[in-house]
Amino acid sequence: MQIVLITALGVGLSTVVGAVIGFFFRKISHRFSDIVLAFAAGVMLAAAIIGLILESLECGGKFALIITIIGIFAGAAVINVLDRCVPHIHRFIGDSPANEDDKTKLYKVILFVCAIAIHNLPEGIAAGVGFGTGDVTQALTIAGGIALQNIPEGMVIIGPMLAAGMSHSRTFVVAIITGIVEVVGTLLGFFAVSVSTAVLPFALAFAGGTMLYVISDEMIPETHSHGAERGATYSLLAGFCLMLVFDVLLG
Repeated sequence: MQIVLITALGVGLSTVVGAVIGFFFRKISHRFSDIVLAFAAGVMLAAAIIGLILESLECGGKFALIITIIGIFAGAAVINVLDRCVPHIHRFIGDSPANEDDKTKLYKVILFVCAIAIHNLPEGIAAGVGFGTGDVTQALTIAGGIALQNIPEGMVIIGPMLAAGMSHSRTFVVAIITGIVEVVGTLLGFFAVSVSTAVLPFALAFAGGTMLYVISDEMIPETHSHGAERGATYSLLAGFCLMLVFDVLLG
């Protein structure tokens, strides 16, 4: 349990680390952020497949394939619903129109941060569910991939909030709250599979589905929107292969 708590705090803290970096580097180039985010996407892709989906197939029993497929689509469907309930993240990355008043700008930024926070919950659940397999190394690898993705995510929330007129202290508090959401998600995922191992195969596939959806719908389109497509592609492959190396050496 202690290692789960430490991991949950680490996953949440990674968003705060990204936010701190965002304070110092408010004008990060799209190319740099795309390369970093693509690398994180590759790490998360490997973690979703190797650490979650394949594990679901292994422990699903007679109906493993059906349970895994249903779980993947269920996870993707939940994120899709959340996307419809809150504004799409990409709409609010960048400058607001010059004729927009401060109140409207601040409202849009708040919605943007809510979108980030809501996306953090299933990511945290994925990190927590990973511990249900009993393979601590694999679970830490999954959590590490999610934490790596949280750093650039934490970086992008700072600029819009400061531009909307929020104070530095309030902006930092909001960044901390988005990290806390991930901590809560990690603990929820861990306790869910601890209460009943029967839900483990579905929970693993569900968590994998949420990650696949975020990678395909959010991360890859974002990294291919600013002219750094080739670099982003190789960066994704590098992140994926790094996770393969970890899996082989630590497995």
